[in-house]
Amino acid sequence: MTVAIRRVQALVIAYLALMLADTGASAADRVVASIKPIHALVAGVMQGVGDPALLVPGGGSPHAYSLRPSQARALQRAELVFWVGPDLEAFLEKPIASLAGGAKIVTLVNVTGLTRLALREGGAFEAHADDSNDDHDHDHGAVNAHVWLDPENAKALVRAIEQTLVASDPKNAARYRANARALGQRLDALTEEMRMSLEPVKDRPFVVFHDAYQNLEHRFGLRAVGAITVSPEAMPGAERVAEIKAKIQDLNVACVFSEPQFEPRLVAVVTEDTGAKTGVLDPLGVGIEAGSDLYFHLMRQMAVSMRECLSSSN
Repeated sequence: MTVAIRRVQALVIAYLALMLADTGASAADRVVASIKPIHALVAGVMQGVGDPALLVPGGGSPHAYSLRPSQARALQRAELVFWVGPDLEAFLEKPIASLAGGAKIVTLVNVTGLTRLALREGGAFEAHADDSNDDHDHDHGAVNAHVWLDPENAKALVRAIEQTLVASDPKNAARYRANARALGQRLDALTEEMRMSLEPVKDRPFVVFHDAYQNLEHRFGLRAVGAITVSPEAMPGAERVAEIKAKIQDLNVACVFSEPQFEPRLVAVVTEDTGAKTGVLDPLGVGIEAGSDLYFHLMRQMAVSMRECLSSSN
């Protein structure tokens, strides 16, 4: 009888140990990030502890996205949710309120240390009355939410992610802090690398698909002169297309950039008979595998694309 009791006790202890170990593991698994660049930074800080879940994979656009059931379940289980904010990810506002009510929500566009730039208004960055969908998400005077496209901003995001993870999971604080320091050093090196790469083309005018790149331009002195559309989901009207085409010709625009997840035909229309080259910018890492290195691949790929297209002679 004594032997049987000891066996039961041993089984109970082993079961409790497994339960405690599972709780520790699942805590890391209950971190959720909204889009691939943010997921990469969170994954970098969490490296060696756990992997965050990604809500918007592949070619999904945060401007208009619908959660799948599996993603809704991940949000419902979440203890920490990192997102940029409602100006970029309006689709997440209601799910966060209804599904992640018990989670800590970190709105990264509001963190300390960011360089925030107001959305541009007027001219080739402004909507026209004839645009087919003028009900876009941006309010006048709002901040450009694509803050991660400045690697100095990425450092501020990493600091906020680190502080949040340390507070939520103090037993792994040393790992989070070491990872954040290493990321900061990599981001400093990336900034200098991109500055050197883009220096020869920083004065050449270009047009973008939508006005997502202001933080990148500000950091590296680049010269965007217009956007084809105000909102990626809104088809521009004839007046806007004509204005962009005239600007391309008048300013001898070197390049017009499309984005991989949106209709490239518009770029062909505005560049026809202008002599401008075309390139592709991928601010979300659509064609890059998700993970802790994605941010660095994304930014380097963007610098290469800009340098190659802007260096081309008309």
